Amino acid sequence: MISTNEFRKGAKIEYKGEPFEIVDFQHVKMGRGGAIVRTKMKSLKSGNVHEDTFRSGEKFESPQLEEKEMQYLYAEGDLHYFMDTENYEQTPLNSSELGDLKKFLKENFTVKILYYRGNPIAVELPIFVELAVAQTDSGFKGDTASGGSKPATLETGATVKVPFHINEGDVIRVDTRTSEYIERVK
Repeated sequence: MISTNEFRKGAKIEYKGEPFEIVDFQHVKMGRGGAIVRTKMKSLKSGNVHEDTFRSGEKFESPQLEEKEMQYLYAEGDLHYFMDTENYEQTPLNSSELGDLKKFLKENFTVKILYYRGNPIAVELPIFVELAVAQTDSGFKGDTASGGSKPATLETGATVKVPFHINEGDVIRVDTRTSEYIERVK
């Protein structure tokens, strides 16, 4: 059980039958009544942010969450298969469950999958991934000084903006949170 007095950013609670993560909270002492806690929470299932107010001292269950390290195997149609690195059990997830993350998935990548009551609810990629550039326009001599960028299609099908000096076959580091080019890997 987690009390509102124990709230902190990143704490996880079960509210209305769903797991939530505390994004922000504020203890407010009312003039004559008891204290309240204004809370901003993010649903771990849907990603929606929800605001609510609770009485101070109110208690919540801890959600039954489990995080497993899994390896991405392959995609077949709309399903993407992941393998538990401990017991070799495979878990299929469809494209809608992965959302935009699927554009950075490459075979043998290690990811973390969050389970709630035995069901997968979220996939967490590493913050930075290294992918090869599959297709991009050629840069022109002198273009590097302009500081501009051009689109590049990566081996996974994702498109990111890269500097003009990046060529096909180069391996680049990409931030999976923002889909932005970070640097060329040597």
